[in-house]
Amino acid sequence: MPTVILPVLDEAQALPWVLSRMPPGYRPLVVDNGSSDGSAQIAAALGARVVHEPCRGFGAACFAGLLAARDDVVCFMDCDASLDPQDLPRVAGPVVTGDADLMLGARRLQRGSMPPHARLANRVLTLELRRRSGVALRDLGPMRAARRDALLDLQIADRRFGWPLEMVLLAATAGWRIGEVDVPYSARAGRSKVTGTLRGTARAVRDMAAVLA
Repeated sequence: MPTVILPVLDEAQALPWVLSRMPPGYRPLVVDNGSSDGSAQIAAALGARVVHEPCRGFGAACFAGLLAARDDVVCFMDCDASLDPQDLPRVAGPVVTGDADLMLGARRLQRGSMPPHARLANRVLTLELRRRSGVALRDLGPMRAARRDALLDLQIADRRFGWPLEMVLLAATAGWRIGEVDVPYSARAGRSKVTGTLRGTARAVRDMAAVLA
C-alpha cells in the first residue's frame, strides 16, 4: 500500500479534487509547508494524514513527507490538480512489483498546462539530466515512485526545487533501474508558484543548476 506524499502550500482550491481521486490502497500524506488558506484543515477534514513542515522549500516538504511515511513504497506528486492521482498505479506499479527502482510520470502536456518559458526550461534541464546521468528520460516528472528506505539511503541534500533533479542524479549514480510512463498534465487549479511566473521558473532553474554544479 503506497503512501502518496503531497507537498502543499496554499492549495485549498485543488485539495478536494486531488484527494477524491486517490486510488484505492494509496494513502495520501499532505505535507503543509506554511499554508495560509486553510489547506491543512481541509486535508484533515477530508481524511488525509497531515504533517507540518515549517521550513519553506519544496525539497523540505518532500523530505518531511518521506520521514513521516510508514509504507515501503512512496509516491510524490504535485497537489495542484495538474496531475490525476488515478494515474499513480501506472507510475508506482513497476516499483511495487520490483521491476523498477524509480519511476517517473513523463508529462503529456494538455492545452494551457505549461507556459512557453517553463517548457523551454524543462527541456533544457531534461537534456542536461540525460547527459549527466545517461538515463534516457523525456521529462523531469513531478509524479514519481520509489522505495522509502532506498530514497533515504540516497541522502538527498537539496531542500528547495533541486530536490527532484538530485533524486534522479543520485539514483542513476547508484545504478538504480529508472523508467517513465506518460501521464496527462493539465492546467493547474489557481496560479502556479513556479511555472506561472518568470520569477518562479527562474528560481526553480537556479536551484536545479546549483544541484548540477
